[in-house]
Amino acid sequence: MTRGVWLLLFAMGLACTPASEDAATWGGGVSRIVDGTPAPEDVATVALLARRTRCSEPSPLLLCSGVLIAPDVVLTATHCLDLFGPEGAHEVFLGSELMPRPSEEGRFVRVAHAVIHPRYEPKTHAYDVALLRLATPVDVTPAQLPSGDVVPMPDAPVRAVGYGDTKDVDEPAGQRRQGAMRVTDVEPASFRAGPAPGMSCVGDSGGPVFARDDTGRDVLVGITVSGDVACREEAVNVRVDALMVDFIEPFLALPAPAQGTTLSPESLCQEDCVNDAQCPSGLTCVVTEGTGGRCLLPALREGNFGASCTENGACGAGGLCARLEPGGTDACRCFTPCTPPPPDPEPESPREPSGGGCSTTSGLAIFGVLLLAEFGRSCWRP
Repeated sequence: MTRGVWLLLFAMGLACTPASEDAATWGGGVSRIVDGTPAPEDVATVALLARRTRCSEPSPLLLCSGVLIAPDVVLTATHCLDLFGPEGAHEVFLGSELMPRPSEEGRFVRVAHAVIHPRYEPKTHAYDVALLRLATPVDVTPAQLPSGDVVPMPDAPVRAVGYGDTKDVDEPAGQRRQGAMRVTDVEPASFRAGPAPGMSCVGDSGGPVFARDDTGRDVLVGITVSGDVACREEAVNVRVDALMVDFIEPFLALPAPAQGTTLSPESLCQEDCVNDAQCPSGLTCVVTEGTGGRCLLPALREGNFGASCTENGACGAGGLCARLEPGGTDACRCFTPCTPPPPDPEPESPREPSGGGCSTTSGLAIFGVLLLAEFGRSCWRP
């Protein structure tokens, strides 16, 4: 997927913003593992989100789950990146509760780079895994990777963790949950599991599946990738031990990319870029034919980023407080486009705003919402 396409999709996803902060954010809302319990100790399990662009956005867009396997590396499912592509704008959340509001101990971290498994097969979910390099390391103990002595075995108990659907409307949405399952079938690169009584579901894709070793330690043996639509019978998981030699270990051996920022966020309208490394942290270099490259934030046009801010009102009339990084004192800065947008046309007749739904609606926005809903359905299938 080209950068232009995912920028368009990202804009469509943001075009229809819930008028209420408590409104559902995606596919009717997302909740937790079916028949699961809270998982406060599974701090290495993260939520994968669409990156937020505006600092006033109240609710994140949950895509999937994931698990830290190094201080700056997350393992998740490749299909979780389908909506925006591997080069799209993503971030992760570390914390026990994402929705309806992120927990106070939670933290958002930007995804700087994504790599999908070269043998990934969308139709069968074979090797449906991706590695995400975070922009900054986090002080969290990663999950224990398998060393060969712990592998999925038929009829063995395993434990899934994630932020996915519970199929229970009374359960709070977006909390990290765990559920006990039992292995039903094992193949060289995957295994299947049934409820015992827990079951992974939509939103748990990319999340970890653990087994216990002889010392009682949790070992990462699988990544959730699919299951039956009702989330009652079977979950499909990629075996982590089958990924170690050819995929995970080579990636972990690579040094983190060096930060080579050379352009100032206050003068981006006058400065061309050649690659992302030249751009200030959080921005992407987008090159258009016939012109030089410009450092952009997803869903925004070319512009400069000035003083730190916490809300749009701090940026003057019509100003926008834009999010360069998910967190930090300088994460949000006032955005000024290089070319002012055209004035809004005068309405034919004044109308009162409706009492609910979307604050802004257009054919493109409606298409974007339908696209998000379809993404949620297509990502969880047998």
